[in-house]
Amino acid sequence: MNSHNPLESVYFINIPDNFPLSSSAMHIDKTIPLPVQRKSSDAPGNFNMEDLTAEQILSGILLTLAYDHHNEHLDYYRSIIKQARPNIITELSNAAILKAKNEDWELAEELFMTLRGIEPENYAIILNTALFLDQRAESYRRSGLHDDADAYDNDALMYYKDAMNAEPPISDAFFNAGFFYLKQRNFREAKGCFETYIALTCDITDEELGENGIYKKERAQEIINNIANDNMDDERFSNAARLISSGQEEKGLAEIRKFLETNPKVWNAWFLLGWGMRRTNRYEQALQAFSKAIECGADTNAETYNELAICQMEMGNLDEAKKSLLKAFSLSPEDTKIISNLGFLFEKIGNNEEARKYFTTVLEFNPNDKIAIAELARLENIQ
Repeated sequence: MNSHNPLESVYFINIPDNFPLSSSAMHIDKTIPLPVQRKSSDAPGNFNMEDLTAEQILSGILLTLAYDHHNEHLDYYRSIIKQARPNIITELSNAAILKAKNEDWELAEELFMTLRGIEPENYAIILNTALFLDQRAESYRRSGLHDDADAYDNDALMYYKDAMNAEPPISDAFFNAGFFYLKQRNFREAKGCFETYIALTCDITDEELGENGIYKKERAQEIINNIANDNMDDERFSNAARLISSGQEEKGLAEIRKFLETNPKVWNAWFLLGWGMRRTNRYEQALQAFSKAIECGADTNAETYNELAICQMEMGNLDEAKKSLLKAFSLSPEDTKIISNLGFLFEKIGNNEEARKYFTTVLEFNPNDKIAIAELARLENIQ
């Protein structure tokens, strides 16, 4: 969010009786102050009623709905917006989704705030907000901004939970929340979400579902089966993932070791063990765990090879790290974490030109990646 207060550009005015504003376009109650956005050309404190336009009022109302949640006249302002711009929800939703797709995070966030201000009980908007925050967290994590990513994950979870409380239920809220929980390695909650999605769509015919709906239903069932078959909804597994991700690695490692005693073939458990070890700089033990994960079925999982490569780099096994990263890259060629690590690997090898290519590629996917920007600047200074 911008550090300045957007409401600083808004004045609240009472329109005089003789003001020539079309009452047919906007049914104005002249006893209620209207928010008006100052023109960018106006000096602060200067306001000329004669120059007032309908667009200034609409802009002022939108800013008020987005940022002034305790204003006593919000319902009235909402009614004005909907009278003046009947398609405002569709217009702003399309714009917000496009901005999020282009990773214009600040403007997308402001648009979603405005949408929630106009229709705070619209659960489609709430779900889209959750998806936006989830996407933003993922982008920040790829860029190495883990604290920011965690904060947006927490916000996304809040909106997912809100969307899952909708009446009548929104099946897509549970489907998307299921994938959110999968990324968090909270397989118990993920399974519950996908089971709810199946239950909500069980009476819908294939014709009504359509090709995409059928795919989603099959995918949800596949994930449920995988979680159940590997016992990953076990409380011990869930606790281990939660503890490790929250910085309580030793407690988490103890839990996942106990889980592995009775589930020695679950590659996700070996991955979790390796992840906890890597986070605590026990690279050799982590490498062994990731290797075991690959042996148990993670041979098509790019993240496992990426983690394995990190351990190999830390241990000085650069040739092996290169093999692991190239394997990860072949499985997930647009994953900027992997591409960035290839850049770091070639830096370690001493091939700065090749490193520069990889960091440049990262910026093609994410122009705001701070790690890639910093590394390219540093490499430029080495020349």
